[in-house]
Amino acid sequence: MKITFPHIGNTYITAKSFLDDFGSEYVVPPFNTNKTLELGSKYTSEAHCLPFKLFVGNMLQAHEMGADTMLITGGCGPCKLGYFGEMLKKTAVEIGIKMDIITLEVPDQGMKELAARIKKVSGGSNYLNVAKAVNAAKNVAVQLDNLERLSRIKRARQLEKGSVDKIYRGFQTGILEVSGSKEILKFIRQTEKTLKKLPVNEKARPLKVGIVGEIYTTIEPYANFSIERMLGNMGVEVTRQVTVSGWIINDMLKKGLHLPVESEDVRESKAYMSSMVGGHAHHTVGNTVVHAKEGYDGVIHIYPLGCMPEIVSQAILPAVEENHQIPVMTIIRDEMTGEAGFNTRVEAFVDLIKKRREEHLNEQNKMLYGY
Repeated sequence: MKITFPHIGNTYITAKSFLDDFGSEYVVPPFNTNKTLELGSKYTSEAHCLPFKLFVGNMLQAHEMGADTMLITGGCGPCKLGYFGEMLKKTAVEIGIKMDIITLEVPDQGMKELAARIKKVSGGSNYLNVAKAVNAAKNVAVQLDNLERLSRIKRARQLEKGSVDKIYRGFQTGILEVSGSKEILKFIRQTEKTLKKLPVNEKARPLKVGIVGEIYTTIEPYANFSIERMLGNMGVEVTRQVTVSGWIINDMLKKGLHLPVESEDVRESKAYMSSMVGGHAHHTVGNTVVHAKEGYDGVIHIYPLGCMPEIVSQAILPAVEENHQIPVMTIIRDEMTGEAGFNTRVEAFVDLIKKRREEHLNEQNKMLYGY
């Protein structure tokens, strides 16, 4: 068995940590590029969403590298991600390749079935070792998300443009040479120390923008044209509350153990959404409310073409925008989206919220000083 997994941001590091601890044989597919999308689009229809096309592209590229088993995550509710496992199996058969698909989610059979799936991946390790590896992978995911948050804060305040990107690119390349959860966590901490030492403009008051939407397009840099990096290098501090570690802790572990998972964003969404519609729709609406209450300058909503839960969110967001007086821009991504046009829209939005902040400050000065 040679295992692979699709690229979703830094999940390849969490997956690598998990498989390293079992001594499993695996391949990391090439990072997503136009070639990945072209390959996936060749074997899918126009009706398939961007994440699925990239999953197929990852599967085919990894198969060329010798992989015969693919690990993927599960979905929630009507979200198509919940069907990706079966869709990938069907696609593999149609293409004529051998690829076993293992979905790491809590199935109807409960945690015992999930543990059995993980045990299969682990080469028959006992349940105690499986539990240890899952916990270690969870810790890696948490520390990765913390590193990403620190990068976003530093990038908006860096004295030398591109200095954060240089460190982060070095981290993403270097981590492939590190093996096992302990060494990976050590490497993450070393990178964190390097970032913390980076000189910044302590007096900066950057614009603050929240990124909300479907989990794949908000996390995977190729799917959003590296919007976090782009905004950060424009001096904008970015926040993204939907994370890989959040999915592992809430949707995989807490859900499987029947522990409460309701969060602030889900509570805030209930004023607008009384029913569960699947995906991250509640998080999209709720986080927009939370960002507004925290004084953010704006929110960017991103999702792939045809994503039903986010179409529902988009229909609700104008009410949130009006009620909480926060600018919201929605960007829909598919294989026809051009990077230049995407960047132009983002730049125009930043100009808008910058002007809005300046006007707000001018109004405050008039009230305080009478001019």
